[in-house]
Amino acid sequence: MPYTLWNERAIAPWAVVGLLGMSVAMGGCAGTRKPAAGDAGLPPSYQVAQLGNNSPTVSSAAGRDLSTASDETELQKRARIRMELALGYYGRGQLTTALDEVKQTIALDDRMPDAFELRGLIYDALNEPRLAEESFKRALQFDERNGSVLHNYAWFLCRRQQYAAADAYFARATELAITAATPKAFLARGVCQMQAGLIPDAEKNLLRSYELAPSNPATAFNLALVLYRKGDYDRARFYIRRVNGMPEQANPESLWLGIRIENKLGNMNERTELATQLRSRFPNGREVTALELGRFDE
Repeated sequence: MPYTLWNERAIAPWAVVGLLGMSVAMGGCAGTRKPAAGDAGLPPSYQVAQLGNNSPTVSSAAGRDLSTASDETELQKRARIRMELALGYYGRGQLTTALDEVKQTIALDDRMPDAFELRGLIYDALNEPRLAEESFKRALQFDERNGSVLHNYAWFLCRRQQYAAADAYFARATELAITAATPKAFLARGVCQMQAGLIPDAEKNLLRSYELAPSNPATAFNLALVLYRKGDYDRARFYIRRVNGMPEQANPESLWLGIRIENKLGNMNERTELATQLRSRFPNGREVTALELGRFDE
């Protein structure tokens, strides 16, 4: 369960599942390209959960009922079924099949923002950035306040080092009403700002994410990393110990960050204890090599 920077593997994508009540996690499949870090191929333990708006569709007319399945036209029902199939294939890493189902969805109903969003995620995973960006923009044309699309498009831009543009979309996502997905938006924004070298901004947004979801180890790790880079080692120690204090959460990167923090603080006993854990649990990790070479500051 790698953290890497607890950025790409931990942050993206939010995906469209909030609109259909599904959850997906990428896998490999013959004939498809397994998504790289930053796509949907996320470690299950700490991925930024793939959540959408989770909001029911409500008519704007006063006194109207909530939309339910019985209100669907036959075309809308067929489009929804195609969309569910597309999400299923996408979740199994069958990207070309998922793309074909999305195309059929759009042919049936070309005003579904979640279909264009999923098309963007698929094109991104297939390394077609121009088509992916076009799809995300099309989805936002239908719903400019869709938090899921804003999140995924912002992360797409961040991974291409378009930091200013990414932050603008993250800002829009984090300004929406708080939902279960809001902490992930703050987490993603903070990590992107950290990549851009905006350490104070990254700290602020990661702290906000931590306030909203203190049990998320991805947030605790990234917050500790930001504070370590800032030189605030005592506070960094507090957050990384929240991760490493639970064996099921600790991994090579979190243990290595803990070692580096203890080394900065001159706590040799604690450093030795964490080093012992790292060697025994992850003997083949690159972090063990760095430890043996004494590369604490790299």
